[in-house]
Amino acid sequence: MTARPSKYVGVFAALVLILVPAPLPAARPPSAISASIQPSLADVLEDVTPAVVNIAVRSRAPAETNPLYNDPFFRRYFNLPEQQQRLSAGSGVIVDADKGYILTNHHVVADAGEIAVTLKDRRRFSAELVGSDESTDIALLKIDAEKLKALPLGDSNALRVGDTVVAIGNPFGLGQTVTSGIVSALGRGGINVEGYEDFIQTDASINPGNSGGALVTADGLLVGVNTAIIAPAGGNVGIGFAVPIAMASAVMEQLIEHGEVRRGRIGISVQDLTPDLAEALSIEENYGAVVGSVEQDSPAAQAGLQAGDVITAVNDRKITGSADLRNRVGLAPVGSEVEIEYLRDRVRKTVTMRIEPDETIAKSGSMSSRLDGAEFQDAAGNVVVSSVEDGSAAARAGLRMGDVIVAANRRPIATVAELETALTNASGTIVLDLFRAGSKHVLVIR
Repeated sequence: MTARPSKYVGVFAALVLILVPAPLPAARPPSAISASIQPSLADVLEDVTPAVVNIAVRSRAPAETNPLYNDPFFRRYFNLPEQQQRLSAGSGVIVDADKGYILTNHHVVADAGEIAVTLKDRRRFSAELVGSDESTDIALLKIDAEKLKALPLGDSNALRVGDTVVAIGNPFGLGQTVTSGIVSALGRGGINVEGYEDFIQTDASINPGNSGGALVTADGLLVGVNTAIIAPAGGNVGIGFAVPIAMASAVMEQLIEHGEVRRGRIGISVQDLTPDLAEALSIEENYGAVVGSVEQDSPAAQAGLQAGDVITAVNDRKITGSADLRNRVGLAPVGSEVEIEYLRDRVRKTVTMRIEPDETIAKSGSMSSRLDGAEFQDAAGNVVVSSVEDGSAAARAGLRMGDVIVAANRRPIATVAELETALTNASGTIVLDLFRAGSKHVLVIR
């Protein structure tokens, strides 16, 4: 019997042809495939990560508000428990392998009793605090160790929005962690009231514990020290800030030389050059700082600067505004010379002047002991509280950094010197009239 051809034969053959796998091309190495998609940072990080360290800080918790609780006899007599110790963790970056220098944040090591540094190879060392500067939130540590790896410094002034960066640190105490992103913005301010700010903003994930860690370029150069985040929900939302290495290096040099930052001044008050001001002055500049006043016998007065001059550059580098000018002058070594470029009547001029010590900043030591732990600074006809130590007498009295004091014991004041005069030897109640966050307050200190 002759078999009839099936109408399904052709379909089956087609299916077979479809299901039989075609010959595969020779497989490429996985690394070549990944490299063709996105260049790996692994090789760069192998060199970089040994320079980033974990920092553990042991410090005493602030004492209760009653100052008698600080007295060991009082605590023993009334059988009060000993003050508990507080542990905190952060990050740091080795910047000098020979001398063992490590950059970190001031807030990481503030009030530290003991500081321990753990390297990536798990070696652990006790660290010495060389110095710390609250206004820039930069601190410098030193360890005595061999075979350290330091990070080469990059040029943070050359960064551009969109540059790839990597953040390395110790988030949540998990251990060394690497995240990547881009430079989101430059020259950010308004994070640390009355501080020296020029933050790099990045979307590389920065979380609690990353403070003091490294912000590194794609080719392995240190361009920033991770410092702060905006975290409405307590975690990373893609907005982190780092202190530019140009600023951190200037602070580090002074901490090495003096153990503190000795800020300079040239004796002027300034404000940002706005589009309206530029139009009123008939100039085409978009950025700069307009001189509002010049102090008599100051370096600026001796160099011939006048109110209305528009400062556009310092040492051949353009400035973005009054905060940028304040940073450049305030962090310049006292006694050094700076070249100021400015516009007057649309004519560009250049003048050189010497930085003098900023004596407008005063500590509370010469005032009342009830304000111990606070620093005060002249600011455009007012006195600003430039810093307040945690747990200090000033903090317990209710003084806060950024407070603008306008009167002391009902006496109007406009300078730190007038505040000193009003409070020196004050034995009774101190009454301070001040503004805080735009609202007027009366602070009574007994």
